[in-house]
Order: sequence, then structure tokens, then C-alpha cells
Amino acid sequence: METETPIPFEEFMWRALHDPRRGYYARRVTAVGKRGDFTTAPMLSSAPARAIAAWAADAMRQSKCRNLIEIGPGEGKLAAGVLAALPWSIRWRTRLHLVETSAPLREAQQKLLGTKARWHEHPAAALDACEGAAVIFSNELVDAFPVRRFRRCGEDWREMAVTFTPDGRISHSLLPPAPLPDSSVFSLSPTQLPEGQVVEVHESYRQWQEEWLPKWKRGRRLTIDYGAKVESLYQRRPQGTVRAYLLQQRLEGDDIYQNIGRQDITADINFTDLMKWSEKEMETQNLGSMSQFLALHAGDGLADRMLVEADGAGEAFLVLDELRRAE
Repeated sequence: METETPIPFEEFMWRALHDPRRGYYARRVTAVGKRGDFTTAPMLSSAPARAIAAWAADAMRQSKCRNLIEIGPGEGKLAAGVLAALPWSIRWRTRLHLVETSAPLREAQQKLLGTKARWHEHPAAALDACEGAAVIFSNELVDAFPVRRFRRCGEDWREMAVTFTPDGRISHSLLPPAPLPDSSVFSLSPTQLPEGQVVEVHESYRQWQEEWLPKWKRGRRLTIDYGAKVESLYQRRPQGTVRAYLLQQRLEGDDIYQNIGRQDITADINFTDLMKWSEKEMETQNLGSMSQFLALHAGDGLADRMLVEADGAGEAFLVLDELRRAE
């Protein structure tokens, strides 16, 4: 990647992940699991699928929906596990919809699920097929969206940019002052986020969600991802949460620019923002840890220890359960 002028970090991250020819998700969509760049919780245990199935069964009964949508289903293993774990009285009438933009991933999903699902390239299309009534879930979806990065400069915030020189060097700069995006992070004081603090905003996710959320008329939504509420998200993280993963190795700082297209780049989720961005459409919003979710829906005997221990994935991941407000 070479740029003669600075580009916003968000643009760099989009190119690195989603460029149709050279982006990570176009080139290395199979680099997941023990032999890949990272591993997701459903690949380590059947507990998440069982817990989501129990939640989905309750949600479909409550909302009287028979359509179940997963957005960003990866290789389809979580969707297959959820479908298999649904009670028979629910499963026989469930219509499974998968939202997937990657052709290679869709092919893998179709090999696994066959005629058990319908495929769509956008949530709006899936909701049209459901006439707006659906129960929706996603796992590690939000973290795949590029982020805008900002640095505190006194009382103000400036957006960060990056330049790649012909000789391979990287330089960082700040863009001119401009209106800030809608994020709870900018309400924190200099005491909470001091001079030089770097933060991220998943503005691209907010914009994407606004494209289809009005089409969703009835149901519940489950969002699972790693992150925290805004007040604790940046504790002992002065350079923010952006990092990369290559062959299970975590890379930070300028190392995230060294393997463009061959490594995943991600950032923690500000769940305060997620709740804020959809609160007008939701009747209820409940946020808890993965550990709590598994204990409630999977039972102690089904949740692997690594997913429920205090220092395991069960506390690093949060689960947001939202009920759509009736129109």
C-alpha cells in the first residue's frame, strides 16, 4: 500500500480488510481456527451455540417470529450448531437466513448447511424476505468494521491519519479539526482520558446499521463481541485498542502495517456506543458477559472452563440482548 498524502486510519483499515482483491477477508477468509490467524469461541466449544439456541427459542416464542438471521456467519459452524440445538418444536418451523458478502465463505456455508438456510448479501434483503419479523444474532461481527481513530489534544480531539512512503516507511499525522462522530467516548473528561490518549469509533458500523434497522419491525437481537462499556474500555490503554493477529500472534503499534492483507486488524467494541446508536428502536437492552450468558442459557455442565473463568474469554466478551420496540 502506497499513499502520497495522508489518509484517515479508517480508510487504511477498510483497504487492508475489505479491498476486493488484496483485503484480508478476500484473501484469507479461511484463516480461522487453530491453524489460522485467530480462533473464535464457537470453534473452541459447543456451549455458545447451545446457549444461543436456547436464547433464540425463547426469543422466537416471545416475538412470535419464525425467521432466524445470523449476520456474518463465518464458515457457518455456529449457525449449524444453533440450528441443531434448537428444540424440535421450534426447529421444524424455523427459517434460517444467513447474511454473507464473501463468496468463498458463502460456499463453505452452503456445503455445510445445504438447503437448511437462505442466503442474502445484506440485512435489508434478509429482512425483506422475513417481512421485517426476525430474531437476529451475530458473533464477532462489529469488530470486522473499520474504525476511526482520534487522539486527545488538550480539550479537543483530532482524527489520526497514516501515510505510506515509496520506500516503505510509515508516518502518522493528525487531520485538520472537524466535527466529531456520534460517540460516548468524547463525553469523557481529560481526567478520564488524558492528553495523547488514542480512541476508536466504529462509525462505519453505525452507518451500516442505519441502512437496515428501519426494516426490522419485530423480534430480538443478540450481539456478541469483545469490548467493554466506555468508562472502562481504555483503562491502561493509552494507545487505544487497535491490534492485528497473524498466525495467532498479537501485533501492536507500527507492526499492524507490516503484513497488509495477510493479517486481521481489529479493535475492541464500545458497547456504550452500540446501545446508544440503537436505543430509540429498542424496548429493552440488556448487557452482560459471555460467562453470564452461558450460565443462564447453557448450564454449568455445557460451558467450557475457559469461557467462564474470570480471566478467560467469557469475561472479555460481552453479550447485548435487545428487544425491538413494537411499532
